Amino acid sequence: MSEGKEMSFFGHIGELRGHLIRSIIAIVVAAVCIGYNINWIMDHIFFGPTRSDFPTFRIVNHFSRMILGEDSIHLPKEFPVRVQRLYQQFNVMMAVSIFGGIVAGFPYIVWELWRFISPALHPNERKNSIFIINSVWILFMTGVLCGYFLILPFAVNFGVIFKISDIIVPLYDLSDYTTLFLQVVLGMGIVFLFPVLIYFLTSIGILNPQFMKKYRKHAIVLIMVVAAIITPADVLSMVMAAMPLLVLYEFSILMCAYTYKKVQKRENSLPTVQ
Repeated sequence: MSEGKEMSFFGHIGELRGHLIRSIIAIVVAAVCIGYNINWIMDHIFFGPTRSDFPTFRIVNHFSRMILGEDSIHLPKEFPVRVQRLYQQFNVMMAVSIFGGIVAGFPYIVWELWRFISPALHPNERKNSIFIINSVWILFMTGVLCGYFLILPFAVNFGVIFKISDIIVPLYDLSDYTTLFLQVVLGMGIVFLFPVLIYFLTSIGILNPQFMKKYRKHAIVLIMVVAAIITPADVLSMVMAAMPLLVLYEFSILMCAYTYKKVQKRENSLPTVQ
């Protein structure tokens, strides 16, 4: 949008199309870079949580040795992965590349969104919007890192150590692991945007802090359901996912209270119509 100029509906559509095209180009460029280095990314990042030397496991075992005198996490040296379909590896490469492109290009995508809406905002609103826009990509990236380092390793550990018979030889499907990876990491990234949703609902008068405090118990149940959807069936992974979400909810209450006070102050400062 051009500042200070009135634009028609189709003018706005054309402007939005330009921002969307640049965002898609950013995703494609990042995805191509990831695809070009796919071997290193698959070995060191994608399958990182399947190894005992993963940072999360090293930290857990460090404290375990201090308390118990021995490691509490023992992963096998090998993580055997099978491929059953002809194009399965190619499909996984495309999925990982596109997902990585979205994550890597997410800050730029959010910036393009802000460039589109900022000309329509007042100076004070524009100043506040910079904080919100930065919060969006920071929260998303925090959720992605939380899913990758905090939840995915324990989900993998449970799946590896759980056995019902010594006769069964583990052989893991590549697509199943890819689904687990994207489900946990991307799911946490999206869920971590919850405070932004609370901010907008509070700004337009739908939510208030009293409501969020009153229905805190209901929210906890809903958080456990969301954690169960994001993670596999094991209880440990669900608890590890629910913990940051509970902290996020409490943070959202504080944000709601702060935003609600600002809204009330702005409404009280408006001149009354006689």
